[in-house]
Amino acid sequence: MSYEMNDLLDLMVDQGASDLHLQVGQPPTLRLSGSMMPIDGAPLTPADTEKLMLSITPDSHVSNVKLNGGADFGFAFGEKARFRVSVMKAKTNYGMVLRQIPYKMFGLRDIGLPDKIRELLFRPRGLILVTGPTGSGKSTTLASMVNYMNESRDGHIITIEDPIEYYHQHKRCVVTQREVHVDVPSFSEAIRRALRQDPDVILVGEMRDLETIEAAISAAETGHLVFGTLHTNSAAKTVDRLVDAFPANMKDMIRTQLASSLVAVIAQVLCKKIGGGRIAAYEIMINTTSIGSLIRENKTFRITSEIQTGANLGMITMDTHLMALVNRELVTPDEAVDKAQDPNLMREKFAQMGLKLREA
Repeated sequence: MSYEMNDLLDLMVDQGASDLHLQVGQPPTLRLSGSMMPIDGAPLTPADTEKLMLSITPDSHVSNVKLNGGADFGFAFGEKARFRVSVMKAKTNYGMVLRQIPYKMFGLRDIGLPDKIRELLFRPRGLILVTGPTGSGKSTTLASMVNYMNESRDGHIITIEDPIEYYHQHKRCVVTQREVHVDVPSFSEAIRRALRQDPDVILVGEMRDLETIEAAISAAETGHLVFGTLHTNSAAKTVDRLVDAFPANMKDMIRTQLASSLVAVIAQVLCKKIGGGRIAAYEIMINTTSIGSLIRENKTFRITSEIQTGANLGMITMDTHLMALVNRELVTPDEAVDKAQDPNLMREKFAQMGLKLREA
């Protein structure tokens, strides 16, 4: 049988799948509520995946795939949805993963963020980091924050992405969206250029390297509200990752800069939701005088304790939020343990509550 990309994308949108995997030797496979579901059909052949790849990949990226073995880009499927597309070569064959990006913008409450986060989005300067593993919804969280600021405050928002995922209209803000490798050569260079373009808010899609991290912290220190992402799963590990990016002779200086410029860290994971779908669990750290001192003194191992005592300020640990989702019957105890930062302690708590878990 012959597969057509439009038919596969229609199926993906209709089913509400988050991802579509196209690999030689297996049928097209959807990710539904976190689970992989092959469609009822024949395995893809090398000719199938090449045809599907060429049907949506811009010419400039086709040459990149052939030369370098991969490419990433955004693709609009009419008015139905946008997709983040990753093309790769595997065993000399072409493969693709497409992630669905809804056109609809979610409100901060829709994605489960507390009202305290909205207050932070009116800060005139500082660094706000959204962290988590790949596929944890960081892009959706950042897009929701940009949309809220766009509707609620005046200013110039510059986003730097690779690729652009959510498109923002000009509302109360002027929104400039720039794509790395298309509009600018790198994240770090894009930040430097942004500083000459009268920004109020700068969003950095990925803080991958020392140069980008240094530029983002500098922008936050010099009077701009900067948003960034990292692939860390807790506030403490986020601070450590930033500091560890620098050589030994710069670490103390960076700790001092972070102690004063860091506004908040929002670490998140996506959990399978009871009844279908997925829901985010968050760890939220809001910088205080005490936390700033811990960062400056290289005592990040104590940050989690500060978050636990800062609930009245809007802070919450990941495991506390996971427990709350279980108590609200939104996720199963097993799912919470799978996503917990301290799974053994969480198992003990569930045992005390009389909740049964699957055997390890």
